[in-house]
Amino acid sequence: MHRRNFSLALGALSLATLAPSVSAQTPVVVRLGYSGIGADNRQFAQGNTWATTHALGLVEEEFKNDPGVKFEWYFFRGAGPAVNEALANKQLDFYSQGDLPSIIGRASNLRSKILLVGGTRRPVYLAVPAQSSIQRIAELRGKKVALQLGTNNHLAAATVLKAHGLGSKDLTLVNLDSASANAALASNEVDAAFGDVSFLLLQAQGLVRVAYQSNQDTPAAARVGSTFVSEAFESQHPEIVARVVKAFTRGAHWSSVEANRDELIKVWGKSGTPDSVLRADLDGVDLKLRHSPLLDEYTRNLYRTKAAQAREFGLIRRDIEVNDWFEPKYLNAAIRELKLESFWTPHNAGDKPVA
Repeated sequence: MHRRNFSLALGALSLATLAPSVSAQTPVVVRLGYSGIGADNRQFAQGNTWATTHALGLVEEEFKNDPGVKFEWYFFRGAGPAVNEALANKQLDFYSQGDLPSIIGRASNLRSKILLVGGTRRPVYLAVPAQSSIQRIAELRGKKVALQLGTNNHLAAATVLKAHGLGSKDLTLVNLDSASANAALASNEVDAAFGDVSFLLLQAQGLVRVAYQSNQDTPAAARVGSTFVSEAFESQHPEIVARVVKAFTRGAHWSSVEANRDELIKVWGKSGTPDSVLRADLDGVDLKLRHSPLLDEYTRNLYRTKAAQAREFGLIRRDIEVNDWFEPKYLNAAIRELKLESFWTPHNAGDKPVA
Protein backbone atom coordinates (compact mmCIF):
# COMPACT_ATOMS: atom_id res chain seq x y z
CA MET A 1 0.00 0.00 0.00
CA HIS A 2 1.51 3.35 1.01
CA ARG A 3 4.82 1.95 2.12
CA ARG A 4 6.19 1.40 -1.36
CA ASN A 5 6.15 5.17 -1.85
CA PHE A 6 8.83 5.73 0.77
CA SER A 7 11.78 3.77 -0.64
CA LEU A 8 14.30 6.62 -0.54
CA ALA A 9 17.87 6.12 -1.69
CA LEU A 10 20.11 5.62 1.35
CA GLY A 11 23.79 6.33 1.67
CA ALA A 12 26.21 3.69 2.88
CA LEU A 13 28.50 5.23 5.46
CA SER A 14 27.23 7.62 8.14
CA LEU A 15 24.27 5.63 9.42
CA ALA A 16 26.18 2.42 8.93
CA THR A 17 28.71 3.83 11.36
CA LEU A 18 26.02 4.78 13.87
CA ALA A 19 23.86 1.72 13.30
CA PRO A 20 25.47 -1.68 12.91
CA SER A 21 23.14 -4.62 12.45
CA VAL A 22 21.27 -5.87 15.50
CA SER A 23 21.88 -9.47 16.46
CA ALA A 24 18.83 -11.69 16.52
CA GLN A 25 20.48 -13.48 19.44
CA THR A 26 19.95 -10.47 21.69
CA PRO A 27 16.24 -9.64 21.30
CA VAL A 28 15.24 -6.12 22.25
CA VAL A 29 11.70 -4.84 22.90
CA VAL A 30 11.51 -1.14 22.12
CA ARG A 31 8.68 0.74 23.85
CA LEU A 32 7.33 3.91 22.22
CA GLY A 33 4.81 6.19 23.93
CA TYR A 34 2.60 8.93 22.54
CA SER A 35 1.03 11.66 24.68
CA GLY A 36 -2.49 11.26 23.34
CA ILE A 37 -4.89 8.76 21.84
CA GLY A 38 -7.36 8.56 18.98
CA ALA A 39 -11.14 8.82 19.19
CA ASP A 40 -12.79 5.93 21.04
CA ASN A 41 -9.35 4.80 22.28
CA ARG A 42 -8.03 4.12 18.77
CA GLN A 43 -4.31 3.40 18.81
CA PHE A 44 -3.53 6.13 16.31
CA ALA A 45 -2.77 9.84 16.49
CA GLN A 46 -2.96 12.88 14.23
CA GLY A 47 -1.33 16.22 13.70
CA ASN A 48 2.39 15.43 13.62
CA THR A 49 5.07 13.26 12.05
CA TRP A 50 4.96 10.75 14.92
CA ALA A 51 1.37 10.01 13.88
CA THR A 52 2.45 9.62 10.26
CA THR A 53 5.42 7.38 11.02
CA HIS A 54 3.35 5.09 13.23
CA ALA A 55 0.36 4.83 10.88
CA LEU A 56 2.56 4.00 7.89
CA GLY A 57 4.66 1.46 9.77
CA LEU A 58 7.94 3.15 8.87
CA VAL A 59 9.75 2.06 12.03
CA GLU A 60 8.77 -1.56 11.50
CA GLU A 61 9.78 -1.28 7.85
CA GLU A 62 13.23 -0.06 8.86
CA PHE A 63 13.71 -3.15 11.04
CA LYS A 64 11.95 -5.71 8.86
CA ASN A 65 15.15 -7.75 8.50
CA ASP A 66 15.92 -7.65 12.21
CA PRO A 67 13.62 -10.15 13.96
CA GLY A 68 15.47 -9.55 17.22
CA VAL A 69 13.99 -6.06 17.54
CA LYS A 70 10.31 -5.71 18.42
CA PHE A 71 8.27 -2.54 18.87
CA GLU A 72 5.43 -1.81 21.25
CA TRP A 73 3.39 1.39 20.83
CA TYR A 74 1.47 2.97 23.69
CA PHE A 75 -1.03 5.84 23.51
CA PHE A 76 -1.85 7.77 26.69
CA ARG A 77 -5.23 9.37 27.32
CA GLY A 78 -3.59 11.24 30.19
CA ALA A 79 -1.35 13.00 27.64
CA GLY A 80 2.02 14.40 28.73
CA PRO A 81 1.64 13.89 32.49
CA ALA A 82 0.83 10.19 31.93
CA VAL A 83 3.90 9.83 29.72
CA ASN A 84 6.04 11.36 32.46
CA GLU A 85 4.67 8.85 34.93
CA ALA A 86 5.54 5.99 32.57
CA LEU A 87 9.05 7.42 32.15
CA ALA A 88 9.52 7.69 35.90
CA ASN A 89 8.60 4.00 36.11
CA LYS A 90 11.08 3.18 33.31
CA GLN A 91 8.29 1.90 31.03
CA LEU A 92 9.23 3.80 27.84
CA ASP A 93 12.29 4.12 25.62
CA PHE A 94 11.11 6.61 22.98
CA TYR A 95 8.25 9.03 23.35
CA SER A 96 6.50 11.95 21.68
CA GLN A 97 5.60 14.81 23.97
CA GLY A 98 4.67 18.47 23.90
CA ASP A 99 6.86 21.23 25.25
CA LEU A 100 5.51 21.80 28.77
CA PRO A 101 5.22 18.18 29.95
CA SER A 102 8.72 17.46 28.70
CA ILE A 103 9.99 20.55 30.54
CA ILE A 104 8.21 19.42 33.70
CA GLY A 105 9.79 15.99 33.26
CA ARG A 106 13.25 17.47 32.91
CA ALA A 107 12.69 19.62 35.99
CA SER A 108 11.80 16.38 37.79
CA ASN A 109 15.11 14.77 36.71
CA LEU A 110 13.68 12.51 34.01
CA ARG A 111 16.74 11.98 31.84
CA SER A 112 16.17 12.12 28.09
CA LYS A 113 17.46 13.55 24.82
CA ILE A 114 15.53 15.49 22.19
CA LEU A 115 16.14 13.71 18.87
CA LEU A 116 13.99 15.61 16.38
CA VAL A 117 10.91 17.81 16.21
CA GLY A 118 7.62 16.09 15.41
CA GLY A 119 5.41 19.15 14.88
CA THR A 120 5.91 22.84 15.45
CA ARG A 121 4.14 26.21 15.29
CA ARG A 122 0.84 24.57 16.25
CA PRO A 123 -1.77 26.93 17.73
CA VAL A 124 -3.89 26.54 20.82
CA TYR A 125 -7.64 27.04 20.32
CA LEU A 126 -10.24 28.66 22.56
CA ALA A 127 -13.78 27.31 22.23
CA VAL A 128 -16.98 28.57 23.88
CA PRO A 129 -20.54 27.19 23.94
CA ALA A 130 -22.32 27.80 20.67
CA GLN A 131 -24.60 30.53 22.08
CA SER A 132 -21.88 32.27 24.10
CA SER A 133 -21.28 35.98 23.57
CA ILE A 134 -17.53 35.68 24.31
CA GLN A 135 -15.50 36.99 21.38
CA ARG A 136 -12.12 37.91 22.87
CA ILE A 137 -9.60 36.53 25.35
CA ALA A 138 -10.09 39.60 27.56
CA GLU A 139 -13.70 38.53 28.13
CA LEU A 140 -12.54 35.43 30.04
CA ARG A 141 -12.04 37.50 33.20
CA GLY A 142 -14.13 35.97 35.97
CA LYS A 143 -15.16 33.00 33.79
CA LYS A 144 -14.85 29.26 34.32
CA VAL A 145 -12.35 27.92 31.77
CA ALA A 146 -11.45 24.28 31.14
CA LEU A 147 -7.84 23.30 30.49
CA GLN A 148 -5.83 20.10 30.89
CA LEU A 149 -3.08 21.08 33.28
CA GLY A 150 0.47 19.94 32.68
CA THR A 151 0.07 19.69 28.90
CA ASN A 152 1.54 21.92 26.21
CA ASN A 153 -1.91 23.52 25.91
CA HIS A 154 -1.46 24.66 29.53
CA LEU A 155 1.68 26.68 28.79
CA ALA A 156 0.24 27.99 25.51
CA ALA A 157 -2.91 29.14 27.32
CA ALA A 158 -0.87 30.85 30.05
CA THR A 159 1.11 32.67 27.35
CA VAL A 160 -2.07 33.77 25.58
CA LEU A 161 -3.66 34.99 28.81
CA LYS A 162 -0.58 37.01 29.72
CA ALA A 163 -0.45 38.57 26.25
CA HIS A 164 -4.02 39.77 26.81
CA GLY A 165 -3.44 41.12 30.30
CA LEU A 166 -4.82 38.16 32.26
CA GLY A 167 -3.41 35.64 34.71
CA SER A 168 -4.67 32.41 36.20
CA LYS A 169 -6.06 34.32 39.21
CA ASP A 170 -8.34 36.33 36.93
CA LEU A 171 -10.45 33.29 36.05
CA THR A 172 -11.39 29.88 37.39
CA LEU A 173 -9.41 27.09 35.75
CA VAL A 174 -10.99 23.63 35.67
CA ASN A 175 -8.61 20.73 35.01
CA LEU A 176 -10.29 18.55 32.35
CA ASP A 177 -8.88 16.29 29.67
CA SER A 178 -9.89 16.87 26.06
CA ALA A 179 -12.94 14.59 26.03
CA SER A 180 -14.25 15.95 29.33
CA ALA A 181 -13.71 19.55 28.25
CA ASN A 182 -15.62 18.92 25.03
CA ALA A 183 -18.53 17.49 27.00
CA ALA A 184 -18.45 20.37 29.48
CA LEU A 185 -18.59 22.90 26.66
CA ALA A 186 -21.47 21.15 24.93
CA SER A 187 -23.47 21.08 28.19
CA ASN A 188 -22.56 24.68 29.17
CA GLU A 189 -20.81 23.53 32.35
CA VAL A 190 -17.85 25.81 31.56
CA ASP A 191 -17.72 29.21 29.90
CA ALA A 192 -14.77 28.35 27.65
CA ALA A 193 -11.98 25.85 27.12
CA PHE A 194 -8.46 25.90 25.75
CA GLY A 195 -7.61 22.91 23.58
CA ASP A 196 -6.77 21.66 20.14
CA VAL A 197 -8.18 20.66 16.78
CA SER A 198 -11.02 18.63 18.32
CA PHE A 199 -12.92 21.88 18.82
CA LEU A 200 -13.29 22.22 15.05
CA LEU A 201 -15.36 19.05 14.94
CA LEU A 202 -17.66 20.27 17.72
CA GLN A 203 -18.03 23.56 15.90
CA ALA A 204 -19.05 21.77 12.71
CA GLN A 205 -21.67 19.93 14.76
CA GLY A 206 -23.01 23.22 16.10
CA LEU A 207 -22.05 22.37 19.71
CA VAL A 208 -19.37 25.01 20.25
CA ARG A 209 -17.88 28.04 18.58
CA VAL A 210 -14.14 28.52 18.11
CA ALA A 211 -13.58 32.06 19.32
CA TYR A 212 -9.80 32.25 18.99
CA GLN A 213 -6.62 30.50 17.89
CA SER A 214 -3.23 31.70 19.02
CA ASN A 215 -1.52 32.02 15.64
CA GLN A 216 -3.79 35.01 15.03
CA ASP A 217 -1.89 37.31 17.38
CA THR A 218 0.34 35.39 19.82
CA PRO A 219 2.93 33.36 17.88
CA ALA A 220 4.92 32.96 21.11
CA ALA A 221 2.16 30.58 22.26
CA ALA A 222 2.86 28.19 19.38
CA ARG A 223 3.15 24.61 20.59
CA VAL A 224 5.99 22.27 19.71
CA GLY A 225 6.24 18.52 20.16
CA SER A 226 9.35 16.40 19.75
CA THR A 227 10.58 12.83 19.76
CA PHE A 228 12.68 11.91 22.80
CA VAL A 229 14.75 8.92 23.87
CA SER A 230 15.64 8.01 27.43
CA GLU A 231 19.31 8.51 28.17
CA ALA A 232 19.56 4.95 29.44
CA PHE A 233 18.25 3.45 26.20
CA GLU A 234 20.44 5.69 24.05
CA SER A 235 23.57 4.69 25.93
CA GLN A 236 22.71 0.99 25.57
CA HIS A 237 21.42 0.95 21.98
CA PRO A 238 22.75 3.85 19.88
CA GLU A 239 22.44 1.73 16.73
CA ILE A 240 18.69 1.31 17.30
CA VAL A 241 18.30 5.01 18.08
CA ALA A 242 19.96 5.90 14.77
CA ARG A 243 17.59 3.75 12.74
CA VAL A 244 14.47 4.81 14.62
CA VAL A 245 15.40 8.44 13.95
CA LYS A 246 15.88 7.59 10.28
CA ALA A 247 12.34 6.17 10.17
CA PHE A 248 10.90 9.27 11.83
CA THR A 249 12.87 11.48 9.45
CA ARG A 250 11.27 9.65 6.54
CA GLY A 251 7.90 10.30 8.15
CA ALA A 252 8.75 13.98 8.53
CA HIS A 253 9.77 14.21 4.89
CA TRP A 254 6.64 12.53 3.60
CA SER A 255 4.45 14.71 5.84
CA SER A 256 6.20 17.81 4.50
CA VAL A 257 5.54 17.17 0.80
CA GLU A 258 2.63 19.29 -0.39
CA ALA A 259 1.62 16.67 -2.96
CA ASN A 260 0.89 14.33 -0.05
CA ARG A 261 -1.57 16.68 1.73
CA ASP A 262 -4.71 14.70 0.86
CA GLU A 263 -3.08 11.37 1.66
CA LEU A 264 -1.68 12.80 4.90
CA ILE A 265 -5.18 13.74 6.01
CA LYS A 266 -6.38 10.20 5.24
CA VAL A 267 -3.50 8.69 7.22
CA TRP A 268 -4.22 10.91 10.22
CA GLY A 269 -7.88 10.01 9.85
CA LYS A 270 -7.06 6.58 11.31
CA SER A 271 -7.22 8.39 14.64
CA GLY A 272 -10.96 8.85 14.17
CA THR A 273 -10.65 12.58 13.51
CA PRO A 274 -12.82 13.53 10.49
CA ASP A 275 -11.04 14.57 7.32
CA SER A 276 -12.91 17.89 7.33
CA VAL A 277 -11.48 18.79 10.74
CA LEU A 278 -7.92 17.86 9.78
CA ARG A 279 -8.24 19.79 6.55
CA ALA A 280 -9.46 22.87 8.41
CA ASP A 281 -6.60 22.63 10.90
CA LEU A 282 -4.07 22.50 8.04
CA ASP A 283 -5.75 25.22 5.99
CA GLY A 284 -3.09 27.69 4.87
CA VAL A 285 -0.35 25.77 6.71
CA ASP A 286 3.05 25.30 5.08
CA LEU A 287 3.54 21.55 5.57
CA LYS A 288 7.30 21.76 5.23
CA LEU A 289 7.48 24.40 7.96
CA ARG A 290 5.00 22.63 10.27
CA HIS A 291 6.78 19.29 9.99
CA SER A 292 10.40 20.38 9.93
CA PRO A 293 12.34 18.03 12.26
CA LEU A 294 15.30 20.38 12.53
CA LEU A 295 16.87 21.14 15.88
CA ASP A 296 17.67 24.62 14.62
CA GLU A 297 18.10 27.81 16.63
CA TYR A 298 14.37 28.53 16.39
CA THR A 299 13.58 25.21 18.09
CA ARG A 300 16.30 25.58 20.70
CA ASN A 301 15.20 29.12 21.54
CA LEU A 302 11.58 27.99 21.71
CA TYR A 303 12.44 25.42 24.38
CA ARG A 304 14.58 27.95 26.27
CA THR A 305 11.74 30.47 26.19
CA LYS A 306 9.10 27.96 27.24
CA ALA A 307 11.28 26.67 30.08
CA ALA A 308 11.64 30.25 31.33
CA GLN A 309 7.88 30.79 30.98
CA ALA A 310 7.14 27.59 32.87
CA ARG A 311 9.31 28.87 35.73
CA GLU A 312 7.71 32.32 35.58
CA PHE A 313 4.19 30.90 35.70
CA GLY A 314 5.08 28.59 38.60
CA LEU A 315 4.67 25.40 36.56
CA ILE A 316 8.15 24.18 37.52
CA ARG A 317 10.02 24.89 40.75
CA ARG A 318 13.52 25.37 39.43
CA ASP A 319 15.35 26.63 36.38
CA ILE A 320 16.43 23.98 33.90
CA GLU A 321 19.23 23.84 31.36
CA VAL A 322 18.08 23.00 27.84
CA ASN A 323 21.22 23.47 25.74
CA ASP A 324 22.53 19.97 26.45
CA TRP A 325 19.08 18.43 26.03
CA PHE A 326 19.41 18.20 22.25
CA GLU A 327 21.19 15.32 20.52
CA PRO A 328 21.32 16.19 16.80
CA LYS A 329 23.85 13.61 15.55
CA TYR A 330 21.22 10.98 14.71
CA LEU A 331 19.01 13.42 12.79
CA ASN A 332 22.01 14.88 10.97
CA ALA A 333 23.11 11.40 9.91
CA ALA A 334 19.61 10.47 8.76
CA ILE A 335 19.28 13.67 6.72
CA ARG A 336 22.58 12.92 4.99
CA GLU A 337 21.65 9.31 4.26
CA LEU A 338 18.24 10.29 2.91
CA LYS A 339 19.84 13.08 0.84
CA LEU A 340 17.60 15.73 2.40
CA GLU A 341 20.28 18.29 3.23
CA SER A 342 18.55 21.05 1.26
CA PHE A 343 14.94 20.03 1.88
CA TRP A 344 14.18 21.88 5.14
CA THR A 345 15.43 25.40 5.83
CA PRO A 346 16.74 26.13 9.33
CA HIS A 347 15.30 29.21 11.07
CA ASN A 348 16.96 31.56 13.52
CA ALA A 349 15.67 32.46 16.98
CA GLY A 350 13.39 35.08 15.43
CA ASP A 351 11.87 32.44 13.12
CA LYS A 352 13.52 33.86 10.02
CA PRO A 353 15.03 31.51 7.41
CA VAL A 354 18.80 31.11 7.57
CA ALA A 355 20.41 31.25 4.15
